[in-house]
Amino acid sequence: MRPEGRWNPRPGVIWISARRRSLRSVPVADIAPGAVPSPNIWNSPRVYEIENRAVDPDGAIEAALRRLRPWAGAAVLDVGCGTGFHLPLFAAEAARVVGVEPHARLAAAARERTRDLPNVTVRVGAAQALPLPDACVDVAHARWAYFFGPGCEPGLAELDRVVRRGGTIMIVDNDAARSTFGGWFRRWLPSYDPAAVERFWTRRGFAREPVLMRWAFQSREDFAAVLRIEFPPDLAGAFLAEHPGLEVDYAVNIWWKNR
Repeated sequence: MRPEGRWNPRPGVIWISARRRSLRSVPVADIAPGAVPSPNIWNSPRVYEIENRAVDPDGAIEAALRRLRPWAGAAVLDVGCGTGFHLPLFAAEAARVVGVEPHARLAAAARERTRDLPNVTVRVGAAQALPLPDACVDVAHARWAYFFGPGCEPGLAELDRVVRRGGTIMIVDNDAARSTFGGWFRRWLPSYDPAAVERFWTRRGFAREPVLMRWAFQSREDFAAVLRIEFPPDLAGAFLAEHPGLEVDYAVNIWWKNR
């Protein structure tokens, strides 16, 4: 998933300091000003692609998003779009789709992925300074990118700026209070307080839509590779040893509100 460089409920936050050398190898010119590092996809985009393919094979998240706000004929924004994995899903029905990604090389991969989709545009930018005019978006989507609770207020202010009245903001993040993955998450970050995170979103007018989905991998090698970009090495090894098979039950929350 997509960690950042301050406290937040995502694998990778504390890990950033351990991977500082590889982050330094990314040219500053390739990163939008103000961007917060996402070591898993920035350093391992091919493995992150494996993870994207393993996430939610039953479409539980997509079904929940559609219940909250269908996007047929809408202007859709995907914040932190990475290599554009979710852009074709939105483009199939939306009038237009804009992906915003702070890492220029990932944005270039997203452009390549969507090169045959004329209603898709990909721009380099950070969540705190979206390269979009005011009130131009009907549906804003962010999945495991930047919006992890306390500390993301600048990005939320930007979403309020670019989403039209009557539009919808939908943010997908971990639910660490339940599921096997949630248990792993609490072992990695025992100080995490789900109640405090819920209070944060509730105070800002967001409702919670809980979703239980699963990871489903093609091989143990793929499973191991993804664990190693999401957790510190000792925990990744422990989780792999403790959990047989190729599937993991995984709970998420969709934090959403209508403008």
